[in-house]
Amino acid sequence: MEIYDNALAEPQQEAAFFYGLFLRGQPLEKLRADIDVPPHILHRWQQLALREPWSKPMVERMLNYRKHVLAIFDSLVFREIESPHRIQ
Repeated sequence: MEIYDNALAEPQQEAAFFYGLFLRGQPLEKLRADIDVPPHILHRWQQLALREPWSKPMVERMLNYRKHVLAIFDSLVFREIESPHRIQ
């Protein structure tokens, strides 16, 4: 499984990428959907883990990674929404 350890960027970097898109006017819900795992993909991953038990740790890691990126993204967005805009 060490091959997959380097395959994913840091979740903070990916969340920052999506946050940049949000700041450029991309719709919040579209970005959240792009980050999260759609139900049909989650179902596929769960089926894969059942058929091939050795893949279960990888599936869990990918799911946890996506959820972590989403949580970081949400915290960035909600901090932006809650903070008063600075006058420059």
